Amino acid sequence: MTLIYPASDHLVAVTDRQTVRLDTTLDALFTADDPVAWMRAQVADAEVSPIPLTPRAPIESQEVWAAGVTYFRSMSARMEESKSAGGDSFYDRVYQAERPELFFKSTPHRVAGPGESVRIRGDSKWNVPEPELTLAINSRGRIFGYTIGNDMSSRDIEGENPLYLPQAKVYDRSAALGPALLVTDEPLPQTTEIALEIHRGGAVVFTGSTTISQIKRSFESLVSYLFCDNVFPHGCYLMTGTGIVPPDRFTLRSGDEIRITIEPIGTLINPVA
Repeated sequence: MTLIYPASDHLVAVTDRQTVRLDTTLDALFTADDPVAWMRAQVADAEVSPIPLTPRAPIESQEVWAAGVTYFRSMSARMEESKSAGGDSFYDRVYQAERPELFFKSTPHRVAGPGESVRIRGDSKWNVPEPELTLAINSRGRIFGYTIGNDMSSRDIEGENPLYLPQAKVYDRSAALGPALLVTDEPLPQTTEIALEIHRGGAVVFTGSTTISQIKRSFESLVSYLFCDNVFPHGCYLMTGTGIVPPDRFTLRSGDEIRITIEPIGTLINPVA
């Protein structure tokens, strides 16, 4: 198990024995046939180095995709927000269907890293974060690691019409990743907790948590559909859906702070612009 922290011109790898500098790239990791073994070899020949004070988002040339309606809580929330548009049945049907909902989320330049601002749309009045365990997948379709993702969402735009999903989900700084990439060939325990806190004016205005045992679909199934008739030359990230949805009366405001914790990856903190 290795945690990778991207710095300005190198990577820092943290193992249970040492912290080292790696003069390589995330693209090299994501295109390795066996990323876990490749990383072990890199660490074995590296020099000791400190963790960067401000690590970057763990992304280089990777696309970011997302899965929706993988938790029952997400399905029920989507049905509620889309009732006025008559689209509530879509979400129930996709929750029960064999084929998952998969959608493009972000290019690298739209992704915020630890401590960087995420954004809420100027043409939306109902915005929430969606804390998600995010899979790191190499160019051959192999899951080799995990990070924390924030799938920022405009619920009123999506609820108005399901065809507006790209506008509700894809815009500048609508995604955040970090604070590290966990590289491991061991699956995370089903008891792994995803926890969300939203701070406003020094107070906590929302908290919620779930575990990955509540995800309806297997990660392998999600990846198989993502790679069906699709190629990712530099690998990709896949957000696996959210089981934490703030109440309907809640919306993010500029100045809020979002904190998402998944151990042993850490806590991803982003202010809202």
